[in-house]
Amino acid sequence: MLEPRGKSKLKIKQKPISPVKALMRKFLQNIFTGPVVKLANKLSSRPDRDRVDKALSELYAEISAGKDKAGLALQFDAAKDKFIILSDQHKGARDGADVFANAAKNYLAALDYYYTNNFCYINLGDSEDLWENLFVTIKRHNKSTFEAEQKFIQRNAFVKIFGNHDLYWANDPLAPVSLQSVYHQQVKIYEGAMLTTTVNGSPLEIYMTHGHQGDLQSDGNWFSKWFVSDIWGPFQAYLHINPNTPANNDQLKTDHNQIMYEWSSKRKNLLLITGHTHQPVFRSLTQLEALYEKLGIAKRDNDVKKEAVLQAKIEALHLKTDRPADFKGYLDTYFNSGCCCFNDGDITGIEVADGSIRLIKWEYGAGKISERLVLEESKLEDLKLN
Repeated sequence: MLEPRGKSKLKIKQKPISPVKALMRKFLQNIFTGPVVKLANKLSSRPDRDRVDKALSELYAEISAGKDKAGLALQFDAAKDKFIILSDQHKGARDGADVFANAAKNYLAALDYYYTNNFCYINLGDSEDLWENLFVTIKRHNKSTFEAEQKFIQRNAFVKIFGNHDLYWANDPLAPVSLQSVYHQQVKIYEGAMLTTTVNGSPLEIYMTHGHQGDLQSDGNWFSKWFVSDIWGPFQAYLHINPNTPANNDQLKTDHNQIMYEWSSKRKNLLLITGHTHQPVFRSLTQLEALYEKLGIAKRDNDVKKEAVLQAKIEALHLKTDRPADFKGYLDTYFNSGCCCFNDGDITGIEVADGSIRLIKWEYGAGKISERLVLEESKLEDLKLN
């Protein structure tokens, strides 16, 4: 089996542990999880605005010019064609470092739903975590997910885009053989994709890429790869730490998402959809920011009842604060699919279907049955664009 070259890692196998060891692990989790996650986040993302702008602009220009090695360009009918955009599965070895393990059943249920309902699946990268794992290990433990994805390939309804954690697919000459071993046919790998359509007589472009471009700690950076594979990975595996907090995040946009928004807001008739940050964004706002925006409208309209409801929702997500938050000037140009590895097993994604765009979540309902929820939705014709 072909594997990424030059990799050697400490692997921690899952074995039953004694109550004393389990208690010790829990004790260490309580002490180290917060500080280590903060350190990992600090080391894993350092976006540079100029680098991000340059990378996004160059890739956009190459796809627009028809350079299909850079990205796939597809025309679609907004009223008929359907797409599901998911990213950041980070498939692993089903050990303590495998952040995808809890979400695998939701992912499979989602793919079954989208295949049955004739969606095209666009995978925005970091599908396989090849910083922490050998490909042979990922293949062994993720047979069912590769089989589910293969169904879309057989229907010519699958687009695979690489991210920083699976950059191997784009830069190793032996990668096509590895992909063929799980999908049983050749699969092209792209850095981005473009969907083009017409809405109310005006052109609309939906530009998609993983979003790591211009991130000094992710865009091909050797130090981050070493830190994740040889330091963070084994530590995470032992303590069973998943740093991906639930999808109903209590944060304002990350710096990287803010820079992505700023790039997209300068373009005409264009939406940008990325992954990478694991933070869902819809119409340029996180869930917390959207609540702040609605709160501002309620205050403006003197809707006391609605204001109280929104304030309660904000306080449930976020520490009470008097900090002003005004997002009413934002255009609806930036979206982020979130991830498929939240620590509660939820996955999020972006649907483009029925003339609309939606932020969706799959979660475990009663009896651990996977359920699809629409968190946000807008008609494409209602989006505020340049």
